[in-house]
Amino acid sequence: MRVVIVGQGYVGLPLAVHAARAGHHVIGFDVDDERIKRLATGESYVDDVTSSELRELLEAGSFHPSADPRSCAGFDIAVIAVPTPLREGTPDLKYIEESARTLARYLRPGATVALESTTYPGTTTDLVAPLLEEGSGLIAGSDFYLGYSPERIDPGNREWSLATTPKVVSGINAASLERVDAFYSSVVDKTVPVSDCKVAELAKLLENTFRHVNIALVNELAVFAHDLGIDVWEAIDAASSKPFGYLRFVPGPGVGGHCLPIDPSYLSWRVQRTLGQSFRFVELANDINNHMPDYVVRRLVAALNERRKAVNGSTILLLGLAYKKNSGDARESPARRVASLLLDMGADVRAADPHVVEDAQVDSRVERVALTAEQLAAADAVVLLADHDEFDLDLIAGQAAYVLDTRHRLTGPTVESL
Repeated sequence: MRVVIVGQGYVGLPLAVHAARAGHHVIGFDVDDERIKRLATGESYVDDVTSSELRELLEAGSFHPSADPRSCAGFDIAVIAVPTPLREGTPDLKYIEESARTLARYLRPGATVALESTTYPGTTTDLVAPLLEEGSGLIAGSDFYLGYSPERIDPGNREWSLATTPKVVSGINAASLERVDAFYSSVVDKTVPVSDCKVAELAKLLENTFRHVNIALVNELAVFAHDLGIDVWEAIDAASSKPFGYLRFVPGPGVGGHCLPIDPSYLSWRVQRTLGQSFRFVELANDINNHMPDYVVRRLVAALNERRKAVNGSTILLLGLAYKKNSGDARESPARRVASLLLDMGADVRAADPHVVEDAQVDSRVERVALTAEQLAAADAVVLLADHDEFDLDLIAGQAAYVLDTRHRLTGPTVESL
């Protein structure tokens, strides 16, 4: 089939590559000219796609990156995989709207459109369908087919890829579900059909809200356990020995990426707007997780004070700018907040991260360095924020005068865990 993937970011590019490898003729459409130029030369900027994979597909003619809307013409199926940010607590769906209007101009009878972008329940039927109908003159469900399939990309996950992670699929009617399911079945190992687009939209928000709330629980527990003089990590290990009724979650410096800092708020916004009620679990989880970077800084300040050092003038080495290990994704990363707070307090902040290479994602006042024995020895304090596999943990514990380990990966007399 001729497949158009609108949006070539962390979600759209891996999907485009997998669809091309499955034998489809894929157009990777994005309005970012610079992004398309990089793709056209075979340069990947996403963890889950290698440049060699891109070059192979480009040479085979199965993948064509384009910033020209006319390249969308003649599609059999189009997938919208664009960002859905929050603006002052309100969902910003302008990228979905722009994508739907673009596709509507080239929508043909019998074609299928699937939305992947994370959003509130009702977006597919109440927003996307009317835009496609208005721009094409066709009727959703009879002239063309429409569905929703939430993305489940986990950047850097080496166990569960796009192909091996079960894919929830839905349609606005039975015929739409059949076509959406057929496409994704050609790309992934297993699909999970559901009865309604709103169910699929809610399922995505449920997944991330579940994680968000439980991470907030252990984060707040970590704060209280430290004040009580209890090793929260040992308690978590002990609780994790129970083979039923318990799922392991661990504390950290905060949450990042698109999913946890943003997605649960879509559900909270929808509940408030539609029902006039507060989704208290989400709001509480937001408050706890959003303030974890501040707690990390408070712990660091206290540790330096114990060593008769002030933050002002101290050299602080941050290890990991990404929001999670083995990823180059620094969107909403807690490291950015930690760095900003320390810089405002007068610290000399340096950072090492082998994955985060785009300086635009990081405060320009942060000096980028390599992780070396010299840098560790020169730092008054080291903060492990993302435990990338490339980091030499023994070197860190052996050379640093003091380490605040927010991931509980280090041991030694100079190491303190969150």
